[in-house]
Amino acid sequence: MSVAGTWDISIKTPIGEQKARVTVTPDHLGGFTGSVGGDTGALDINGKIDGDRLTWTMKTTKPMPLDLDCQADVSGDALSGTVKAGIFGTMPLTGTRV
Repeated sequence: MSVAGTWDISIKTPIGEQKARVTVTPDHLGGFTGSVGGDTGALDINGKIDGDRLTWTMKTTKPMPLDLDCQADVSGDALSGTVKAGIFGTMPLTGTRV
């Protein structure tokens, strides 16, 4: 099954659960473009696809500036992975296809 689509994700952070919607549009070079939108605003993302694994980085400014390193494994209509957020460590990410 393709990793393409729209995903509702949840990240368990030190300040509580953060929800967002992620879109993934694969390209022909093993990567993808998309966006992440949630309470903290919207961000364009670019990432890589390796089989069923998505990896991407993004920069957020709310509630503070952070570089986020994300990875998620897709299994059917579910995904799970992690978000590494600098000094805050690694947090679990889960999601379902919309």
